[in-house]
Amino acid sequence: MSSAAEARYRVQAPNSKPRSIRVIALDASSEAILRRLAKGSWRHARFLTASANVDGWLSDFTGGRRDLMDEVDTADLVVMVATPGGHAQAASIIGEACSLRHVMTTALVVGARSASDEAVSKTLAQVRPWSLMLVIASPDDYIDDMLVALQA
Repeated sequence: MSSAAEARYRVQAPNSKPRSIRVIALDASSEAILRRLAKGSWRHARFLTASANVDGWLSDFTGGRRDLMDEVDTADLVVMVATPGGHAQAASIIGEACSLRHVMTTALVVGARSASDEAVSKTLAQVRPWSLMLVIASPDDYIDDMLVALQA
């Protein structure tokens, strides 16, 4: 800006506010990955599991039950994490809840490098319809990097 007239076009607020992110494991293997991640010092992320999802209930890593709709209502972004093998059925329940509330969804399929094409395809078929963004990530630490980039 070089003049007072141009100052009126200057953005008067920070360019981003912290997001409220829910990271949900869809199967037992991804649950182990998220248990490790949940031990970090995340300020804007809550880690949950849907691997034993019953009628819209999620679990946190202390064993507490969480209502899916309550979690979606307070989230800006829901990240679903799955591993190849086709055990990501909860993606449809979570994705539908996010669609109803207009909450952005991302699905991460981790560990695809060592899995068969059939196993990867099976999981992709379950998460793709419910994800606005889909990432196939070989290293597990991709999740760490993504959450850091999102200021979680």
